[in-house]
Amino acid sequence: MINELGHFALILAFAVAIVQAIVPLVGAHKGWRGWMAVGEPAATAQFLLIAVSFAAITYAFVVSDFSVKLVWANSHTDKPMLYKVTGVWGNHEGSMLLWVLILALFGAAAAWFGGALPPRLRARVLSVQAWIGVAFLGFIIFTSNPFLRLAEPPFNGEGMNPLLQDPGLAFHPPFLYLGYVGLSMAFSFAVAALIEGRVDAAWARWVRPWTLAAWIFLTIGIALGSWWAYYELGWGGFWFWDPVENASFMPWLLAAALLHSAIVVEKREALKSWTILLAIMAFGFSLIGTFIVRSGVITSVHSFASDPQRGIFILAILAIFVGGALTMYAFRATSMQAKGVFSMVSRETALVVNNILLAVAALVVFVGTVWPLVAEMFFGRKLSVGAPFFDQAFTPFMVILALILPVGAMMPWKRARLGRVAKPLIPALVLALAMGGLAWSVESGNSMLALIAVFLGSWLVFGAATELWQRAARNFGRLKRLPRADWGKATAHAGLGITFIGIGLLTAGQIEDIRVAKLNEPFTVDGYQITLTKVEEVKGPNYMSSTGTMTVEKDGKLIGTMHPEKRVYPVQRMPTTEAAIHTTPLGDIYLVIGDPQQDGGYAVRTYIKPFADWIWAGAIIMSLGGLLSLSDRRYRVAAGARKTRAVPSNATPAE
Repeated sequence: MINELGHFALILAFAVAIVQAIVPLVGAHKGWRGWMAVGEPAATAQFLLIAVSFAAITYAFVVSDFSVKLVWANSHTDKPMLYKVTGVWGNHEGSMLLWVLILALFGAAAAWFGGALPPRLRARVLSVQAWIGVAFLGFIIFTSNPFLRLAEPPFNGEGMNPLLQDPGLAFHPPFLYLGYVGLSMAFSFAVAALIEGRVDAAWARWVRPWTLAAWIFLTIGIALGSWWAYYELGWGGFWFWDPVENASFMPWLLAAALLHSAIVVEKREALKSWTILLAIMAFGFSLIGTFIVRSGVITSVHSFASDPQRGIFILAILAIFVGGALTMYAFRATSMQAKGVFSMVSRETALVVNNILLAVAALVVFVGTVWPLVAEMFFGRKLSVGAPFFDQAFTPFMVILALILPVGAMMPWKRARLGRVAKPLIPALVLALAMGGLAWSVESGNSMLALIAVFLGSWLVFGAATELWQRAARNFGRLKRLPRADWGKATAHAGLGITFIGIGLLTAGQIEDIRVAKLNEPFTVDGYQITLTKVEEVKGPNYMSSTGTMTVEKDGKLIGTMHPEKRVYPVQRMPTTEAAIHTTPLGDIYLVIGDPQQDGGYAVRTYIKPFADWIWAGAIIMSLGGLLSLSDRRYRVAAGARKTRAVPSNATPAE
C-alpha cells in the first residue's frame, strides 16, 4: 500500500509540475496576478508530493520489502541500517528520485523566500524550474520507475555494491546533487531574465545566493568523493581525472566563475551577457554530468547505469533546455547593454581575467573528458586521456589564477594603480617566497613542484590576510566589524591556497613501497619500521575480513598499531580493500594488505603521504568561506530596496 501511495504521489507531482510550468508563465505574460500566484503553492505541493514518494521508497528499503524490484536489486537483510537508507540513492532510479526531490526543494525555497522578487520575475523563475521538473519526473515515470514490483518476491536481495557501503560515499551523492541541482536556480533566473529582456544589479543580487549555495554543496560533495577514493579504493590517490569526477568538477569551475561575474553585474552593471551565459552553461554541464553517469557512453567506475535509451532521453533534455536557452540568449544578448565603464587596470578587469581562466580550464577538462568518445565515433580509434594530459593542460590556468587572485581582490572598482595595489602585498609575497624556499630545501632541491605549489598556496593565504587587514584600515578593532561577505571571500581564497599546498607537497613528496611482508619480519620505509604481527579472519555484518595487525615505529618509538583489511562480501562475491591510515598534521602513513603469497607472507603496499589531509582541510575551509558569505545580511535582504522604488508610469501593475 505504501509503495502504491509513493508511486501515485510521484505521478501527481508530475501533474502539479505541468500546472506550475504553464500557468505562472502565461500569467506573467498577460499580467494576471492570480495566475502568477499559482506558482508558489504549486511549488510547495510538488515538493511535498515528491517527498512522500521518496519517503515511501526509503521505507521499502528500511523494512527490506523485496517485492519492490529496486530494493531487491540494491539491498539485503544483513546490510547495516545506514546502508539500507543510503541504498535508496546508491542506484540509478533512487538517485534520480533524490535528484527531483532536491530540484523541487529549490523551487519551493524560491517560492518561500522570494517575496522580494518582482511578481513577474518570480512567476517565470518558478515556471522554468517546473519545466525542468516536468522533464525529469517524466524521465523517472516512463523510463526509471523506482516502484516496479516483482510478481514473486524473493526471500532476500542481491545487496548493494560493496564500494558504496561506506560513510564517506553515503553522504557524497546528496551533497553533489544539492550542488548540481542547485545550479538549476541560476539557470531559471537566467532564462527568466532572457524572457523579460532585463538584467540589472538587483537580478545579480538575487541570483548570487543560489549560485553560492550550489557552489558550497558542490565543494563538499567533490571533497567527500575525493576523500572516499583516497581511503577506500586502496591506491592512495585523491583524484584520477575520471570522467565522472570531471563531470562534477566542470560545473564547480563554472559556478565559481558565475559567482565572480555576478559581482560585476551587481556592483558595476557590466558583464551582463557573459553572466547569463555562465548561468546557462553551469547548469548545462550539470546535465552533461548526469548524461555521462547514466548513459554508459564513457566508461567510468562511478557510472550508475549504461542504458543507451535512458542516455538518449537525458541527451534530449540537455538539448531542449540548454539549446533553447542558448537560442533565446542569441536573440536577447545584444539588448543587455553594459552600463559600467572601467579601465584595463581595475577590479572589473581582474574579474574578467578570473572568468576567462576558469571558463577555459573547464573547457580543457571537457575536451579531455569527451575526446575518447569523439575519437571513437569519428576516427574509429580507441584513446585514453589520462592524468598527464590534464596535469599539463589544466595546471597552467590554475597557476595564473593563483598569481593574480590576491592582486585582483585588492584592486578598487573602475580604475586602479597597480603600484599602489601591489605595495601592501609585498610582505605577503616575501613570506610566500620564503615558504616556497623552505619547501624546496626540505625536498633537497629535487622538486620544483613543491616550491611552486607552496609559494602559490602561501601567496593565496597571506594575500587573503592582507586584504582583510587593508579593508579594516590596518586596525584590529575594525576587523570584527567587516561584512561577513569579506570574511567569507578571504576564507575561501585561503582555503584554496591550503588545497594548493596539500596537492603540491603530496604529489612531490609521496613515497610508495610494494613488497611481500612476512609475519614478525620488520621492514623499513622512509625511516619508519613496519612489522606485520598477525592476520586474522574477522566476521562483519555482511562481509568476511582478513584483518592485519601492523605496528609502526620510528627511532624506537611506537607510532601506532594499524589494521588494514581485505574484505569479501559473499552476496556480491566481491572483494574490497580497507586501507589503514595513521594521520598527523604533516602527513599520513597509509597501509594496504593484499592476498597471501605462496611462499608465505602477504602482499603489502605502504605509502607515505605528506600533507595529504591539507587537501580536504582546504576544501572544508573553502566551504566555510562560502557559508560565511551566504550568512551576510546583504544576501538575506536580497534586493528588498528595489520594492521601495517608484513605479514608472508606463509599467503595468504586475511589475
